Formats: sequence, structure tokens, C-alpha cells
Amino acid sequence: MIHYDTNWMGPVSMDWIEKYGDHWAGGRIDIYGPWPYPQEYALPIMHREDFDRFGQWLEKLETKRRWGYNRLISEYEKSNPKIRWWKKDE
Repeated sequence: MIHYDTNWMGPVSMDWIEKYGDHWAGGRIDIYGPWPYPQEYALPIMHREDFDRFGQWLEKLETKRRWGYNRLISEYEKSNPKIRWWKKDE
């Protein structure tokens, strides 16, 4: 089975946090399967609540084949609130 997990990587810049606040998170999706090393998808910055909720959903997800990034997001949003992505003008 294929397993997924979020990996928080930022933002960590104090200047960025002072400008936009600390309620944002981004990083990557780690994908574990039959291959020797985890694979990954980049995960753009989103509202911290959404990052946490998406991560909890991913931890419970198991698939027989690796799902693409867009499928992971769309399947998540079918039963959860839409992800609030960070936009540069915020």
C-alpha cells in the first residue's frame, strides 16, 4: 500500500512572518511505497489550519497506486473545506 504524510518546511523567515503572520504553512507531501526512498510532491503555502487538517487526512489515506498531486487535493476537498492557498498579495 502507498502511504502519505505532510512535511512542514516553512515559512521560517521572521521578516515573512512579520509581514504575513504565522498562520501559514507549506512544505511537501512525502509518499511511502514499495520503492527504496520516499517520493514527494511540493506543497505550496496554505492556511495553517488547512495544512494541519490536510495532513491528518493524508495520514489516514492508503492507496494501491500512487495518486497524483491534483488527485490528492481534489479527493481531500470532496469531504473537507477547500484549501485556502496563500496568495502573494495577501
